[in-house]
Amino acid sequence: MTVHSLPTAAEEPPPRSATDVRRGRWKLLLLFLVSAAPVIASYFTYYVIRPEGRRNYGELVEQRVLPAWTGSDLAGREVPLASLKHQWLLISVADSACDAQCQQHLYLQRQLREGLGKEKDKLDWVWLRTGADVNEALKPALVNAKVLRVDAEQLASWLQPEPGRRLSDHLYVVDPMGNWMMRFPPDADPKRVKRDLDRLVRAASFWDLPGRPSDTAEAK
Repeated sequence: MTVHSLPTAAEEPPPRSATDVRRGRWKLLLLFLVSAAPVIASYFTYYVIRPEGRRNYGELVEQRVLPAWTGSDLAGREVPLASLKHQWLLISVADSACDAQCQQHLYLQRQLREGLGKEKDKLDWVWLRTGADVNEALKPALVNAKVLRVDAEQLASWLQPEPGRRLSDHLYVVDPMGNWMMRFPPDADPKRVKRDLDRLVRAASFWDLPGRPSDTAEAK
């Protein structure tokens, strides 16, 4: 009877060859491209296939992913910013005191979302606020908004205004992958903003579903 020796637990696996390492890297790259393909395709559709002889109204910016911070909602619960992914986000920024400009932005965000009609559930309107508590009289108008209190310095390290402007002067768009990708000018024309939002949502309609995966799971 022939007895074959078995490898001991102390034996280490043989080192991976350069070919195996390269193959592993290509697999990771392919996995990333597959996961990012829907958003890339929607951008391609929006900016290349359907140019229609026009330019977008909002300013395209260098994409910056939602940071790994935690904000607090109106009830004081901690909410990771990353949990806002998987929806288009229309974001305003302002101090919690919410001056006239802030209130105008909140009203405009609500109206723009409603203006998307049957596609409105693909977009959330978000107020990232700094400072103290929100005026109680304002809260009823924020029922359908995502309102998060965040650190002002952290916020300024992610979103950026035009030179010479304040963060609170703009509305910002974040795509479903969590990338800030567009900034609307101060005192933006609502009709032109709506046109951009319509096109973005429509261009992504073949893959973008209403709500978030977690919302869908909870509803079942």
